[in-house]
Amino acid sequence: MPQPLNAAFAATSAPPVMEARRWLEGVSFAPERPLINVSQAAPIDPPPEGLRAAIAEAALSDPQAHLYGPVLGLPALRAQIAQDWSAQYGGRIAPEQVAITQGCNQAFCAALASLAGPGDAVILPTPWYFNHKMWLDMAGVETVPLAPGPGLLPDPEEAAAKITARTRAIVLVSPNNPGGVEYPASLLRAFADLARRHKIALIVDETYRDFDSRDGAPHALFDDPDWDETLIQLYSFSKAYRLTGHRVGAILSSASRLAEIEKFLDTVAICPNQLGQIGALWGMRNLAEWRAGERLEILARRAAMAEGIKALADWELLGCGAYFAYVTHPDPRPAPEFARALVHEAAILMLPGTMFMPETDPAGARQMRIAFANIDTAGIARMLARLAALRAKP
Repeated sequence: MPQPLNAAFAATSAPPVMEARRWLEGVSFAPERPLINVSQAAPIDPPPEGLRAAIAEAALSDPQAHLYGPVLGLPALRAQIAQDWSAQYGGRIAPEQVAITQGCNQAFCAALASLAGPGDAVILPTPWYFNHKMWLDMAGVETVPLAPGPGLLPDPEEAAAKITARTRAIVLVSPNNPGGVEYPASLLRAFADLARRHKIALIVDETYRDFDSRDGAPHALFDDPDWDETLIQLYSFSKAYRLTGHRVGAILSSASRLAEIEKFLDTVAICPNQLGQIGALWGMRNLAEWRAGERLEILARRAAMAEGIKALADWELLGCGAYFAYVTHPDPRPAPEFARALVHEAAILMLPGTMFMPETDPAGARQMRIAFANIDTAGIARMLARLAALRAKP
């Protein structure tokens, strides 16, 4: 007799990036036309040498780096985040309002675990980040889709109409994954006010904050002295410092909520990666100029992508920013079929919009996400040329 399976897990979709990688099995690519992989938003280069040296030095000389650490993270890293965020956002953030996690995905899971359980509901704008949807499904929490308006921006009034007694939170990602759009500060404030009125949480995932095209703070939500009664901010060190394999993320919330989140973190990981935290702290203290250069490079790629898509016949750019362009495609095949065909017909791996939408939403069949941060401007030009040639075939 087969072992039992949690019904919520059985009803959860498979990891989309892993599914897309399986499309490559048995496929070979000619040397003159190698695969262009725009399926995943993760740096492929290692961290800067100085950061790697700091991790290596800690591994060799700091015995504590190999032991269990505090469940909520290294005090020095929590204090550095509190200090930097207070200066950058113009608010007051205390170290006890910061927790370190094993990446931002764990930050989301921990935050939601403290907020909602089976039978509760969370509002998630579409197109959504699929790992957010997957966790809600596994937790037995109902996902309430919020369709976007013009520019892929969610509407607070439409969200208000979806709030019920079972609603526990609204989740926003800015700059957005998968849409790339940067939410205006006024829009984030409107959602914060909405959440406060209804006594629910506003979760703002700012994984890609370091690549926002706007100068200065992207919002002023931390200037409210009672921000932690409503706002839960999530952050990732993976993109800013190329620490994807070290899994370092952060949650900013009230000290009382973090005390509850500590139960979750202690159960699933005991403590965050010690060496990764040491690297993140070194990066915060030493890599401001380098990080600014990385931002400018991503902004250059964003500009190249936006201009290139506009020049591509019958493609439409719905959103572009941070690591992503979100587009509609002209092929008569539905997006999942078209995405698989692109591997063979153009040596391109990208994800279909259906991976970011409810199954019942027909818009996903016309949409694609292009994660362009791992290809330079020349690579973007090559990808666009392949798409143009594909469309030009009789």
